[in-house]
Amino acid sequence: MYMMVKHIHLTAVALSILFFIVRFFWSLRQSPMMEKKWVKITPHIVDTVLLASAIGLCFILSQYPFVNPWLTDKVIGVVLYIVVGLYALKLARTTMTKWVGFAGALAWIAFIGKVAVTKQPLLFG
Repeated sequence: MYMMVKHIHLTAVALSILFFIVRFFWSLRQSPMMEKKWVKITPHIVDTVLLASAIGLCFILSQYPFVNPWLTDKVIGVVLYIVVGLYALKLARTTMTKWVGFAGALAWIAFIGKVAVTKQPLLFG
């Protein structure tokens, strides 16, 4: 069961990151793709699978945010990634600020990945 949920989770992570990058470049080009219904819905579906599999892994491993510091760091990193990613995709007004938001979102992704692989907290260790 663990391996199946882990693979679902990692697949959802990859899809979520890939789709974020694609949508970022579409937003820079002001592509009509950004207005397609499936482009607006798909990230929510992928992120729901991502969240559900993360919760499943927490229960399978008996490790929980605010109990295990490394997992707390991941949750905080995910929240900050969402905020900065939202800024990059929708709130930033200039190309430069969009790129700053994009770089910031990628930095939070790297942070989350580092914590996930090492299981070592970096913020609250």
